[in-house]
Amino acid sequence: MIERVWSARTRRDTLAAYADYFRRVVIPELAAVAGYRGHRLLQRAMPGAAAPAGADEIEIVVVTEWESLDAIRGFAGADVDRAVVHDEAAALFTDYDKTVRHYEVLER
Repeated sequence: MIERVWSARTRRDTLAAYADYFRRVVIPELAAVAGYRGHRLLQRAMPGAAAPAGADEIEIVVVTEWESLDAIRGFAGADVDRAVVHDEAAALFTDYDKTVRHYEVLER
């Protein structure tokens, strides 16, 4: 089992829009890929950080679970370390990681 971890930063006032986008667009896209096993969508306030116009900045972490790196290739393509970020989602972020991290699950 492999966990794919990616993060982005957004403003508190656009967090709900991203969570809605994730539910409507990302989850169905992931679920259509053989070997996808689940996800977690996490958030936290960025300590001492403020986005433009004084809005609180929030870090979003997306963790997806996969059977293997081959399964991830079915979603991400040949370069499994490249983040898959649609333009509609990118517009909601103040910044986001261009790459992802993969972890082999040792114990659950």
